[in-house]
Amino acid sequence: MNRRAFISGLAGAVAWPLATQAQQPARTVARVGFLGPNLSNPFPSTVYQAFLAKLRESGFSEGQNLAIDYQAVDDPRGPFVAAIDLMRTRPDVVVAFGPEVALQALADATGFIPVVFMAVNFDPIARGYVTSLARSGGNITGVVYRQLELAAKQVELLAQAFPDRPRMVVFFDALSADQFSAAERSATSLQFQVQALRLENPPYDFEVAFRGAKAGAAQVALVLSSPFFIPHTVRIGELAIEHHLPTMFIQKDYVRTGGGLMSYGVDFVLMAGRTGDYVAKILKGAKAGDLPVEQATKFEFVVNLKTARAIGIELPTAILLRADEVIE
Repeated sequence: MNRRAFISGLAGAVAWPLATQAQQPARTVARVGFLGPNLSNPFPSTVYQAFLAKLRESGFSEGQNLAIDYQAVDDPRGPFVAAIDLMRTRPDVVVAFGPEVALQALADATGFIPVVFMAVNFDPIARGYVTSLARSGGNITGVVYRQLELAAKQVELLAQAFPDRPRMVVFFDALSADQFSAAERSATSLQFQVQALRLENPPYDFEVAFRGAKAGAAQVALVLSSPFFIPHTVRIGELAIEHHLPTMFIQKDYVRTGGGLMSYGVDFVLMAGRTGDYVAKILKGAKAGDLPVEQATKFEFVVNLKTARAIGIELPTAILLRADEVIE
């Protein structure tokens, strides 16, 4: 969807908060809108708490001088409806956490309200949301998880860990399609035979998906990042063990609590804190367009040896030495 074209369609629905905001007296309570994954799951809840903690460090506390309205990007009504709901609260700044659709929905609905993103599955520069890393321009800035690069790196680690297993299944959905393209390019260069397994119509049936992977003779699995995967963290790990399929993830929660074999990704808690810094700066008067877009620089490689034993494999010593955390 062309986000600039979509703005005109929403103008009538959201113009009234923008028109009336200038007529209101200065607020004593800052209001933040947040569009992100469903907080009923442990991982996004942890990330969100890190965001709130950083705001408190910057002098903004809920119930005192801060009010936050949270909407789920996986709302059954769709992210664009959720974004319009956030606009009705007349926020001073809004946050988009996750796939491109979260930022697209807010960018289309906010007009001139500052937007801070935590971009997980896409490149906001390539997609035209910001002009450069050094100076974003406009009303949008934030932090980038470099997930497309990470998807390629995850494939490399699988190849190093399992050089004798050339058949790889990749689980992805519409929100992680860009990740899949990056992973597929990397896999092709490493002579992997790729089985693309795209999940449709959430809630997803991972039992069927794993049976499809085994029917395709998959030997290793790459599970890409999507907010619709998060509710199934534990079940995905259980199914991988049940089918004796080594797995790679982006989030270490899949490995620590879900029984996945390996994960390689950013420190989401650290990046959530940086997002809180950006929001605090804007609430104190900074312009979003003057704040540089920050890229993730800290990455974590986590390995679960309990899972390795459960599926009957032995990981190379070189892989274990590279790991930042080894779960015994």
